[in-house]
Amino acid sequence: SPTNYRPLSPDDPRHYRVDVLEASADQHSAIWVNGDKFELSPEAICHAEALQKAWADLSVLLEGCSISSEGGKQPARAELISILEDMDRAWAGFEHKYIAELIEIEEQARRLIIKAVDNETKLGQLEDRRGSPEFAQVQAALVQCVAHLNSVANFRRKGRDDLGVEILESAVVILDRFGINSRDVVAAGEGKGFAQAALTRVVEKCAGASLAIDVVGSFEAMRRYLREVKKCLERVDPHLCNNSGLVARLVDWEESWEVGARYVHQRVIHDGTNDLVDECKAVGQIAPTFMTMCTDCDVELFLVLPRILILCCLAKPDEARAGLLKSLLPHRFPEVAAGTAPLQLMDVPELASLIEEFKQAVHLLGTNAWSLLVRRAVDGSSSNDGASMVETLMRDVEGWSLELQRHCAEDWNQCSSVLVQCINGGSQKQHLLAPGPKFQV
Repeated sequence: SPTNYRPLSPDDPRHYRVDVLEASADQHSAIWVNGDKFELSPEAICHAEALQKAWADLSVLLEGCSISSEGGKQPARAELISILEDMDRAWAGFEHKYIAELIEIEEQARRLIIKAVDNETKLGQLEDRRGSPEFAQVQAALVQCVAHLNSVANFRRKGRDDLGVEILESAVVILDRFGINSRDVVAAGEGKGFAQAALTRVVEKCAGASLAIDVVGSFEAMRRYLREVKKCLERVDPHLCNNSGLVARLVDWEESWEVGARYVHQRVIHDGTNDLVDECKAVGQIAPTFMTMCTDCDVELFLVLPRILILCCLAKPDEARAGLLKSLLPHRFPEVAAGTAPLQLMDVPELASLIEEFKQAVHLLGTNAWSLLVRRAVDGSSSNDGASMVETLMRDVEGWSLELQRHCAEDWNQCSSVLVQCINGGSQKQHLLAPGPKFQV
């Protein structure tokens, strides 16, 4: 805004800034802001060339003065005044046009956030019409604005722009089953005890609901930011990545929605995660060391967790947890990955063989089989009964465990983070919803 440029023009009538002269020399250089290319207008370039000519004329005159001081003829005073007046006019003309165009470029750069602010305002006016086509349309437009902002300003993460409104809609559906809405999520983020207790009860019933809470919470934090920044748009740096408050909320938004795209929006994976988390909590009853590992995020946990996942799938290959395994090893289930057939675990020869091996070990170990296998997976302890068969089985399980970790390390790291979050009772994120002492642009 013009206010931001006042320090460049103090009350002193004669004020020459070297960066203006440099800009006239770099007149054909592009100006990049938020990934968009801007160039000076032909008129501004004409002013820049005039300033460069005036500066060159003055330089020649001053060089002449230097020579004349060694015995040559001094330039006339009138000539010096004329050249200085020409340079002063050229400088003022370029400076005025250059700053005017910079202000216009800044205004265009801020339009991204202004568009988001406008859509947030419209959405706020439709709050009492949630569920209507109008509300859905404006909400989708706002999500698109946030995704665009994320792509140009979020330098701390990937800057994804492909996280759509369907993620938010899936999260809302999940929470609606338990009578929870965005107001409850906001209230919990603000530290309201009754809302926090309500969300805790929901997560106890459905561990994966914590991921839906993160999706809604990060979106509401973004909305709150837009409502606040609306009051001070002149403070927004046109290079949007320089606004720390905006970047912090975009980082939170992308983290939560990236997880939500997989573990909230995709129903098979969401159900598989809930199923596996329930089983993991039961494992913690058998082997308390496992729960301690989850609470402390012990390094050893990330070796134990994939073993537990494989064992759980071997124990109940037809349960929802199998969907999670399929998503992590798509090369083993090409028909599922292509969306053409619901391939079962038993349809993969190597897994069918491992499931049969598991059944034989369970039969040999008897009623305590599951407890013995779980303890072996968690802390390495085993019984003498069927020791050879158990070790053979666990060696084969370890092979699949390593494949889980290595096939796509990024997917597995995300999965393990999600599982630990759900096992521990949900997210600890506040999503920047708690009121702070000072708003940070």
